[in-house]
Amino acid sequence: MNEFNLINKYLKSLTFNKQSSLQLNDDVFFDKKNKFVVSVDTYNEGTHFINFNSPNLVIKKIIRSSISDLICKGVYPKYYFISASVNKKNFNKLKLKKIIESLRAEQKKYKIFLAGGDTVFSNKLSFTIVSVGISMNIIYRNKAKIYDDIYVTGNLGDSFAGLLTIKKKIRINSYLKKYFIKKYYLPDIKFSLIKNLRKIANTSIDISDGLVADMGKMINNQKLSYQIFLEKIPISSNLSKILKKNKLLKENFISNGDDYEILFTANKNNRSLIKKISKKCKTKITRIGFIKKNTTKSSLLNTLNSKIILKNKGYSHNF
Repeated sequence: MNEFNLINKYLKSLTFNKQSSLQLNDDVFFDKKNKFVVSVDTYNEGTHFINFNSPNLVIKKIIRSSISDLICKGVYPKYYFISASVNKKNFNKLKLKKIIESLRAEQKKYKIFLAGGDTVFSNKLSFTIVSVGISMNIIYRNKAKIYDDIYVTGNLGDSFAGLLTIKKKIRINSYLKKYFIKKYYLPDIKFSLIKNLRKIANTSIDISDGLVADMGKMINNQKLSYQIFLEKIPISSNLSKILKKNKLLKENFISNGDDYEILFTANKNNRSLIKKISKKCKTKITRIGFIKKNTTKSSLLNTLNSKIILKNKGYSHNF
């Protein structure tokens, strides 16, 4: 079964229909009365990061991807808990020192602090992060409206190119190698957009599993579909270079996950406001499609308006 089968068939009943649990169909728990917002994520070596040879980078990736769940909800992260399943090989004094230095830097950058956690011995390296924010409101999933515009922040595909670079599956020069590996380990989460996001977004999600996969999650309980245009999906000039040089297809890079950009929908009347916010926050925001009725299936279209069938629609959690 996949994660949605597991949640709907076995776990949802345990919430006792408490509103704060959001029917287990969002990235966070939201206790509106107490202004309490919580997200939980687990990261396993070999699945969420290749190895632990660069602990200083891995731990930054983990922290950023965790607080990204709050940021895409329009919530400022305040503190976090971290639990680690480790052993002597991956948690020696040198690596521990690098981890602490990275955590301190991330705490300063995002104005958060460590609140607690746990450590246990395990042959399998794993981290679990609980991120907590305080807010009166959040941007929910499944609140898209018919004819909403679909937007994405930043660029897509750089992290996947970084993964391929680390695995030595693409050949590039040293400058591009450094650029893409950095994009893989250090996602540029949109901290500066938090406050303004609540002014413009009807619904939102961060792109962790992939553009198409997360687009589906964002509207999964609504009788809606979407239309996205491949040519409008933003990619970096560096990615464009390697696609051209290696004769690779853009559609094979834009929905592989780990981008941690914000995907959201907004009313067409907000187009000028979104441009102003983009400029003010110095954050790239691109309109890539629109929401429509579910009389036709969701689609990703090329320049000829032909439907593109993706080889990989994103990461799927299957059990």
